[in-house]
This record gives sequence, C-alpha cells and structure tokens, in this order.
Amino acid sequence: MTRFEELFLPHLNAAYNLARWLTDNDSAAQDVVQESAYRAVKFLHRFDGGNAKAWFLTIVRHESYNWLKASARQGAVAFDEACPEGDPLLADLRTPEWQLIQGQEAEQLQQALLALAPAFREVIVLKELEDMSYKDIAKIVDIPLGTVMSRLARARGLLRLQLQKSCPS
Repeated sequence: MTRFEELFLPHLNAAYNLARWLTDNDSAAQDVVQESAYRAVKFLHRFDGGNAKAWFLTIVRHESYNWLKASARQGAVAFDEACPEGDPLLADLRTPEWQLIQGQEAEQLQQALLALAPAFREVIVLKELEDMSYKDIAKIVDIPLGTVMSRLARARGLLRLQLQKSCPS
C-alpha cells in the first residue's frame, strides 16, 4: 500500500462530504475530490506527519472554493436537483407515514444548510457531520480557534432560523 493510500484513502468519504456540501453539486464534488487527491499525492512531501484527515480536508476545502469561484465566473453555480435516496438503515418495518415525515425533515434540513453561506456551512459540516475537533477545523479553515467556535455558534443560530422559516409553527 502506498503512503497516500495509507494516509488519505480512509478520508475519501469525508472529503466528498465536505466538497458536496460546499459545492452543492455531486459531479463537482467528485471532481474536487479527484483534484484534491491529485494535489495530495503531488505535495505529499509537504505533509508533516500530523493529522492526515485535516491536511487532506484543507486541500478539499481550497479546491471547493476554487470550483465555486470558477463557476461564478462562468455565470451561475450549477445545482444538483437529484433527491437523495433514503437511508437504507431506516428502510425497515416503519410505517410509510413515518418514512415520509423523515424524508421531509431531512429535505428541510438539507435546504436550510444549503441556504447558509459556505463559511458557515463548512464549519457545521466539519463539526457535526465529520466530527472534527475545533482545533482541526481551525487548521482546515485557517482561522483562529475562537473564530471557529463563534462561527459555529453563529452557523447553528442561522441554521435554526432557516429551519424555523421552513417549518412555521
């Protein structure tokens, strides 16, 4: 097994997840991860032996923003309209009504998260979906630790507001 495979292959799903949330485009996320993997191999000699996941996700983040900038120059950012498939772990003997409600809630959460600016979306994705530490997020996003915490608090508040807008009581 090569050094790259050993260090970074375990983090390909996290890389795709981050790229997908930042670009909001499945095809772009795949391209971003591929380009990031290429860059990780090319610059592997610069890896200091620290946290491989944080180093790789830093590259993915930069490539995602490069894609967003290039898309903005070409006009509008393309959006994937495909609906996510249901979680196979939940597709058990639960009622169809329960499954419908779960699907609607997941769609509302996805839309609320996508409504956030990328700077807020990325900290939520890294913390809540990828379970990264504040220290690692600070390294990936290249901001101070305190800024990570305040940005995450603000992102959670904005997400809460987005969800309240989509789900009036």
